[in-house]
Amino acid sequence: MPCPKDAIAHLFLLAVVAVSVPAQETPPPASPALGPAWLGGPVRVSGLLDGYYLRNFNNPASGTNQLRNFDVKSNSMTLSMAKLVLEHDPAPVGFRVDFGFGRAFQVFHAAEPGGNILNILPQAYVSFRPEKTGGLQIDFGKFFTSAGAELTENDTNWNYSRSLIYANGPYYHAGLRVTKPLAESFTVGVQVLNGWNNVEDNNSGKTLGFTTAWTGEKVSWFQTWYTGPEKTADNRGFRNFYDTVLTLTPGSRAQFNLNFDYGTEKMAAGESHDWIAVSGQARFALTEKWSINPRLELYHDKDGFITGSAQKLKEFTLTGEYKWTDGLMAKAEYRRDWSDVAYFERGLGGLAKSQNTVLVGLIAWFEMGRR
Repeated sequence: MPCPKDAIAHLFLLAVVAVSVPAQETPPPASPALGPAWLGGPVRVSGLLDGYYLRNFNNPASGTNQLRNFDVKSNSMTLSMAKLVLEHDPAPVGFRVDFGFGRAFQVFHAAEPGGNILNILPQAYVSFRPEKTGGLQIDFGKFFTSAGAELTENDTNWNYSRSLIYANGPYYHAGLRVTKPLAESFTVGVQVLNGWNNVEDNNSGKTLGFTTAWTGEKVSWFQTWYTGPEKTADNRGFRNFYDTVLTLTPGSRAQFNLNFDYGTEKMAAGESHDWIAVSGQARFALTEKWSINPRLELYHDKDGFITGSAQKLKEFTLTGEYKWTDGLMAKAEYRRDWSDVAYFERGLGGLAKSQNTVLVGLIAWFEMGRR
């Protein structure tokens, strides 16, 4: 009778042999030849969390900071935005979908009808880049505006609060966007859009957008022009808006940009309402982790079309930025807004010509699948 130990050793040897010999599987039946499955390609996943505490020394009774968009709540700790992005590069077909939550995206979609499901999608578009067209790309859907020096997300902006130019310009558009590189450093674009900050058009007219982008090693220059009717149920009178951004990078520790806007709204009766603005920003890297970022801005709302009051506004912001590690950043900021008229809420119903705030913000982000 064999020893139990010998039986166990024999069974173990049989198991090893069974695992070592690959199974002979019957090959699956041949399927018809298919083109490249773009849905099976790499999908990048990224996300962001952004929150802040802001103190407004005017102590507005409404708890709201005038002329601010995303940092709108005063004397309160606020979750500004939570964002998740799914993205696939067009090869030749791709897509991008952004899911956005928080008070910032409530402001972002303030002009949209209530209950619109697209309010949780700051961006959602399909991209097509045909082969052998020299980089031509066609995007269709909802996407961020091309205008302005600042972006929607705060991890790439130099200041925490957005400029008056950003706050009072377009945030997003819905429609068709086409870009085409004409040279290695020069790209042009054309857009056919429903309008400003609305997925569903508010009239039967369309807005056209024209863009150019020249990018060099130390100098970059971007231009955007939007033109079209923006009045609800009325195509009479166009809104024309020109935005240009000049960015300078003289060295690794200093960056500068200059943002200029001119807009005019032609009314149905024939008169025009104009606004003009200029903003200058700088970023000085003190170390790999620390930077100091000032901004100065002038905004002339000549007829009160943008802010509701004809006024000359100024804004100064000083931001200290600290990057703890990849994916985590803190910003501390002082900002002063002032006007030539009493415009800013103060206390229980009073108005003042200026508004001073301090803010501490914390931004965390991640990214997976970047090639």
